[in-house]
Amino acid sequence: MKSSGGEASKPDRKTIERNRRIHMKALCFKLASLIPHQRFKPSEEIVSQTDQLDLAVAYIKHLRERIEKLRVIKEQMMKSVEASSNIMNKNASVGLGVPVVALRDLGSSIEVMLISGLNKNFMLYEVIGILEQEGAEVVSASFSTVGGKIFHTLHAQVKISRVGVDTSRVCQRLQELVSYYR
Repeated sequence: MKSSGGEASKPDRKTIERNRRIHMKALCFKLASLIPHQRFKPSEEIVSQTDQLDLAVAYIKHLRERIEKLRVIKEQMMKSVEASSNIMNKNASVGLGVPVVALRDLGSSIEVMLISGLNKNFMLYEVIGILEQEGAEVVSASFSTVGGKIFHTLHAQVKISRVGVDTSRVCQRLQELVSYYR
């Protein structure tokens, strides 16, 4: 016996369960669509929902591990930058003889850092000349002024990759140049 009230419009348990299963299936499909195709094992069979959920769990774990590794790398880099900054500030405060040059070999490119005082007449074109004479082409240069010092950064590319650049010779020539200005 059904009452003529509002109960007739209420869905029965079968309908509720069917709608729940349809909704869960849609959510599982949406989750599976977010997993990169490279993570699926090559198979001609359709991957079951359970397998899709297992793959999603494995992928999420992989992403968490990757995030943790990147966080550690970021912290290490931040500490390195902080340490470099502290060394620069310490050297500047104890009367660092300027100009100073540092060279970093990056394989097919070179990074040159120069520090000079505001009142020193430093010839940047001479540094560029040395780099070009040694087989490198300056592709970018920038500078910033901090606390009475000018920090120059030059990036140079090797002109002929099979010949390369003798960075020890470049460094020696740059050291000779800056010692002239001390």
